[in-house]
Amino acid sequence: MPEQSDAVNRRTFLAGIPAVAIASKPAAAVELKLAVDGGKPVRSVRLSTEYPGTQFYGEQERTELDQAYDTHSLFRFYGPQQPQKVAKLEKEFAAFMGVKYVLGVTSGTAALHIALTALGVGPGDEVILPAWTWHSCYTTVLMTGALPVFAEVDESLTIDPADLEAKITPQTKAVMAVHLFGSSADMTRVMEVARKHNVKVLEGTAQSCGAKFRGARLGSIGDIGIYSFQLHKMMTAGEGGAVVTSDPLLYEKAIRFHDLGLVRPLHKAALGETKLPWFPGINYRMNEMTGAVLRAQLRKLDDILAAHKRNWRAVRAGIQDLPGMKLRHSNDAEGEIGWTVDLLLSDNARRDRFVAAMRAENVPMGPPSAATPLPPMPYIESKATPHPAWPSFNSPRGREIRYGAQCCPRTMDLYGRAATLTIGPRYTPADVKDIVAAITKVHKSV
Repeated sequence: MPEQSDAVNRRTFLAGIPAVAIASKPAAAVELKLAVDGGKPVRSVRLSTEYPGTQFYGEQERTELDQAYDTHSLFRFYGPQQPQKVAKLEKEFAAFMGVKYVLGVTSGTAALHIALTALGVGPGDEVILPAWTWHSCYTTVLMTGALPVFAEVDESLTIDPADLEAKITPQTKAVMAVHLFGSSADMTRVMEVARKHNVKVLEGTAQSCGAKFRGARLGSIGDIGIYSFQLHKMMTAGEGGAVVTSDPLLYEKAIRFHDLGLVRPLHKAALGETKLPWFPGINYRMNEMTGAVLRAQLRKLDDILAAHKRNWRAVRAGIQDLPGMKLRHSNDAEGEIGWTVDLLLSDNARRDRFVAAMRAENVPMGPPSAATPLPPMPYIESKATPHPAWPSFNSPRGREIRYGAQCCPRTMDLYGRAATLTIGPRYTPADVKDIVAAITKVHKSV
């Protein structure tokens, strides 16, 4: 095993990972010429990772699916036999996340729509969300008829609490704290601002299922939270989502909206009593096959998260002392799930050069692609809605709000110089060693 410096050994020990995970190649063995310039790449075969939850599929998922199939009762509320998979998933997920209520739904986007509706968001209201987020966060605000208002992100790449407060108006009904890249927004400050102004908090936890902030699972801190189980997520059934809360009234609203305004016996038992009259809802019900796969995935979630975090810590420990290296700020490094290592370069040109050089070394890195900053997108510039009479933007306030890149210039600057490397839960110590070697090599030149 190559010799390591005392500094590397110390960082490795503190991270609680095997030293081999970040061992550096001997200086004489390092190819200094970048592969992008014709040198020998660090890896001969391209390193890749995709779809983390699926990498842990096995007999447990198959058994759960077979059990659901054998009942011939794939609708979650009734059938030839009593369905159980989604109902059990909801109880098990609630226990894992530390909340009172969980509602299984069809997708993370559906969960956002349900959560916003449960919070009472509608025409004339404003919802503040980070300018760097996923499309669904913006579009579901539009679906309620409300106005999306963008706030800047800070160097954690999550919503800046100071700009959040600056964007609050008398019409602000809710703030969407979106936890990107397996990391958390600063929920202490977000909650302080929200409570000060009597604004509700929706946690968008699609990319950070299982992560924590100061010991609490993300999604359990605000008034209501959502998760996605789409194919790219830590636990996945290909698609699916969940709404979580400890507020019985929000839970009842979510139940009714996701199921045609109804509260079926299963949920009546969970609520104890209902307090709301019937109101129109739509169909976002999770089916038994989805619930079956997710039950098996949930039992593996701690292992999936531990694998990610182990490799993430190893990479960060191996590069954090490189001169001038700047990593994305973490609001709670211990609570992160270790999905991505994000570098903040000095400018866009250097970022693009760094990314191209890393790819040539056969270590995948890119501009952030798991989420997209929304302001410059054409449909936002044009204030597009499903119908010209849709309430969003058709008010004096709606017409005056400015969108596009000019509304959040600090976010656009960060997006233009951030480079993201996605961590794989199945990476070997040798893979991690190659990642550190590639970043070190490219950093010296770029």
